[in-house]
Amino acid sequence: MTLLALCVLSYLLGAIPFGVIVARAKGIDIMSVGSGNIGATNVVRAAGWQMGLVVFVLDILKGLAPAAVARSILTSPVAGLDSQVVWLVVGFMAVLGHSFSPFIRFKGGKGISTALGAGLGAAPVVALSSFGVFALVLAASRYVGLSSIIAALSSVMFAAFLPGESHQLVPLFGVLWLLIVWRHRKNLRRMRDGTEPKFTFRRTIPPPATEPGLKEAPRQIG
Repeated sequence: MTLLALCVLSYLLGAIPFGVIVARAKGIDIMSVGSGNIGATNVVRAAGWQMGLVVFVLDILKGLAPAAVARSILTSPVAGLDSQVVWLVVGFMAVLGHSFSPFIRFKGGKGISTALGAGLGAAPVVALSSFGVFALVLAASRYVGLSSIIAALSSVMFAAFLPGESHQLVPLFGVLWLLIVWRHRKNLRRMRDGTEPKFTFRRTIPPPATEPGLKEAPRQIG
């Protein structure tokens, strides 16, 4: 019952669309601009790197907090699953909440930041190693989607070969990788077609006329 309750609470926490909330504070409907994604990357493009950083941190915490709570409460194996796997399962429920949020009609983000948080709470060495891969690929390619997919795949390898990690983590990280590939299917098509935008810390989407501090754009008549 404790595990089930933690999974439900983790899903609901993960479902809080921080990208929507933070962007709305700047007068931006993040789901109707850019890629329409609620994650930090689209918030950077629409509202600037400061707002994107806020969303990035909040989305990480959505995965980290449930996994950390599970780690403090569930200290023994459950139904044959190692404790580390149970913690990650709880954290990954937040990833599902983020990706399929009932608060925004079961739409959501790609889940990368929240998955990083879940990994930090349950398997920090694997998570930090995978984040290092993400940073290297992003620096070389400037494609967030490609970096996310390769980093998620690397987590499977790290879980399999790093000492001290439960081998039961491998299939769980494998499922996460498949989810991330599927969530980035449009990005992969755009990369194939040469239309995928590269990451930059600069705001690349013009601000809305209704953003606080801006005058409303003049309307054309006729």
